[in-house]
Amino acid sequence: MLHNVGGYTATCLVGLDKRDIPIGADVDNEHLDVAAENVRKATGAGCQLMQNNKISDVDVDPCGNYMAAAEGSLLSTFSFDELKAESKRRCKMNIREFSNSVGDENEKWKMGEIYAKSQNLARELMETPANILTPTNFADRAIAELEDFSNVKITIRDKQWALEEKMAAFLSVSQGSDEPPVFVEAEYNGCSRMNESTNTIVLVGKGVTFDSGGLSLKPAMNMGEMRADMGGAAVVISTLKAVAMLKLPVRLVVLIPLTENMVNGRATRPSDVIRARNGTTIQIDNTDAEGRLILADALSYSAIYQPDSVINVATLTGAISVALGEGATGVFSRSSSLWRDLQTAGYQTGDRLWPMPLFQLYRDHISECHLADVTNTASASAMSAGGACTAAAFLSNFVETENWAHLDIAGVMSSKSGGSYLRKGMSGRPTRTLIQYIVNYANQHKNHA
Repeated sequence: MLHNVGGYTATCLVGLDKRDIPIGADVDNEHLDVAAENVRKATGAGCQLMQNNKISDVDVDPCGNYMAAAEGSLLSTFSFDELKAESKRRCKMNIREFSNSVGDENEKWKMGEIYAKSQNLARELMETPANILTPTNFADRAIAELEDFSNVKITIRDKQWALEEKMAAFLSVSQGSDEPPVFVEAEYNGCSRMNESTNTIVLVGKGVTFDSGGLSLKPAMNMGEMRADMGGAAVVISTLKAVAMLKLPVRLVVLIPLTENMVNGRATRPSDVIRARNGTTIQIDNTDAEGRLILADALSYSAIYQPDSVINVATLTGAISVALGEGATGVFSRSSSLWRDLQTAGYQTGDRLWPMPLFQLYRDHISECHLADVTNTASASAMSAGGACTAAAFLSNFVETENWAHLDIAGVMSSKSGGSYLRKGMSGRPTRTLIQYIVNYANQHKNHA
């Protein structure tokens, strides 16, 4: 860092890499745009250094990639410290693009700002303590974030509605909590022709605002992180807001079942059997496998929109963390084309996805059930392995379209290393990748809008 140079109090110099990397190129089989990622890392490191030195007004050299520079700058300086004394908070940053560009370059910077601010919204929601962000309060926050968009309709459903929809799987999780369940249904329509089914995407987000495990109680260590078990819900509502801000010519529907998974005298017991919305009976062998239950009814409900694609996002299994760690979101899909589109989006944003198997083998494991059609965990003979795969296989029973993908984000829920341009804490991933997927989708389907 240099001081008092060129009229600036401080100037931070950062390196982009010793190699000359072409724009858009993959290097060392990293499965991402390495040049863009280097810009995110470099601008992020510089802005963090400025923030650490309490320098709040910062002009950023876009380093040849305006969008990536905006992303790295804003993502790196996020912190959730509103609940701390003001003296303990990091300074709020006012970050601008250095060259005062116009036209397409300026639009790319603004686009990067939207991407980063959307991911930061998801991070804020995931960090918020569960006593503050209850299911009802999450729904209220969703309304507050979306109410200014005239082409966004948001409907908040209550327990009675869920009963009428026969969402017994969803309600079985909520009955152990004193907080009432809520089902958020939000629709953005940027199409000139209403109800254009070929332009409809449905995102379903797991919204467990706190997960104690229920009667299958979690260990006390790290249970506090389960305030972020609504990470899927945070990601999809943040994605919808970004799509509305970008005014994309698509129809996007977001469905969020919200509940706590707690313990009381009404809590679901292991071996209970419930009937899901689509008529499938489920034997609940483990109450800590609750996310797939609330998603089952939401995925079944998504069919009323006749979507072109359905993508659910959930902090679903510890098994995906074992498989992939923080490196990538695990993707299970019956559609090779949908997978390729998602993979492309991850390559562009640097927030990678990775394919996982959805074999009949795993469906067999959850169909070996003594009391019902399926069990919510694998049979005893298969329980020790493949947990992420059997969870995905379970969900596949409740989706009608072949163009479906399940994103297990448990491994990327938080940034534990604090490296790159994300500080330690909840990550908000893969918000930017979902936004990019929808941007690409909109570009591919312009003639249908």
